[in-house]
Amino acid sequence: MIDVYSWATPNGHKVHIMLEECDLPYRAHPINIGAGDQFKPEFLAISPNNKIPALVDSEGPDGRPISLFESGAILLYLAAKTGKFLPKTDRQKFEVLQWLMFQMGGVGPMLGQAHHFRIYAPEKIDYAVNRYTNEAKRLYGVMDKQLAQHRYIAGDEYSIADIAIFPWLRSWKNQGIDWADYPHLKQWFDAIADRPAVVRGVQVLADQRKPLVDDKAREMMFGATQYQRR
Repeated sequence: MIDVYSWATPNGHKVHIMLEECDLPYRAHPINIGAGDQFKPEFLAISPNNKIPALVDSEGPDGRPISLFESGAILLYLAAKTGKFLPKTDRQKFEVLQWLMFQMGGVGPMLGQAHHFRIYAPEKIDYAVNRYTNEAKRLYGVMDKQLAQHRYIAGDEYSIADIAIFPWLRSWKNQGIDWADYPHLKQWFDAIADRPAVVRGVQVLADQRKPLVDDKAREMMFGATQYQRR
């Protein structure tokens, strides 16, 4: 059995979607990052960077339990476990992996900063808002150009690259994006959103997430608590 320790965020939904796409049995355990669950010792034991998601598979590669953190690593693990959504040939595999790294190193961090400075920052800093909104638009443009030539992000087959990127684009409005500027990406986005496993995946733990409106939740997410050494 697979146990996933997660929350209804883009990085959490990557893994939820992958589990649904692979039709793997799993249990989802909420890690309420607004309440500070990510700092509890039992979670840190499997996710030392205090970030969701983390996964424990009771039937690891050698028949023994394995725990993993970092959403990209988890996607790769599940692809290897099931033989799905990662091509077998080296050429095609590395084409997928470069776009997975594009998400991990670019789309996630930059759109996360756009969210923070546009929505959550206690004061609006024009320089930061403009910097990360413009970077979001640049990244959307890179993906739109790619999808003008391919059905999916890494080519003609659905892969972990699509699964990794899609959840981050669901908050396009908060990122200052106008879909009219990215028609190829919008077509891809709508097609991914209609996949039954994706529909199920984005609902995992969604009913437990509440808006960050109180000071305690903001402190847990963005304050000094986040930076304590553990």
